Amino acid sequence: MDAPIVFTHVNKSYEMPPVYVVRDFSLSINSGEFFCLVGPSGCGKSTVLKMIADIVKPTSGTLVRPAHVGMVFQSYALLPWLTVEDNVSFAPRMRRLDERKVKDLTARYLGMVHLEAFAKKYPRELSGGQRQRVGIARALAVESDVLIMDEPFSALDPVICDELHSDLLEIWESTKKTIVMISHHFEEAVTLADRVGIMKNGRLKEIIPITLPRPRDEDQAPFMLEVKKIRGCLAESRPASTA
Repeated sequence: MDAPIVFTHVNKSYEMPPVYVVRDFSLSINSGEFFCLVGPSGCGKSTVLKMIADIVKPTSGTLVRPAHVGMVFQSYALLPWLTVEDNVSFAPRMRRLDERKVKDLTARYLGMVHLEAFAKKYPRELSGGQRQRVGIARALAVESDVLIMDEPFSALDPVICDELHSDLLEIWESTKKTIVMISHHFEEAVTLADRVGIMKNGRLKEIIPITLPRPRDEDQAPFMLEVKKIRGCLAESRPASTA
């Protein structure tokens, strides 16, 4: 299976003497995989995501990444002076696509997030969940095979989160994109991911495959067993697995 993202002994440090935020990080993410990265605040998760997005460069080691990725931000990061449809069409227009193609892409991705009726609205007129739907549509409109998501649902209430989880899984299954997502909720990671990577102190501590059939039920014992595995791994101190 192809691996569009491959970290090999990657380190990222700042300042002199160096302060390492990511240490000896090795990971292959497969094409079409839903991979979730969890860990305590400050463990290096966001830095890993920024390296995939080419926002920051590794200090050492090697990183294979796609030329372009779609990115969904925790804070939505919408352009407030643009309508919903103009936010979504921003990336296709920057690529200087034919206007008919831009309109088709915009309509397609607004349909995927169920916001066709809100195309002429501005971000200030939307709820938090609707704004994040726009953020997802905008990231999809980049038309990359890889979608990266930085704690996209952490500011939303549980009911909206459940709806967006379902919608995201539908989008993933229909587009076959590779998704790499950061979460601080273990239950969210188990709900969504094929594999969960666990970081601590800048290192990849463990990778746990989630083989439960979808849709996954938080009330079922096998689901909670996977959550306990993640909690247990963060509580323990053992060598990292980079399988």
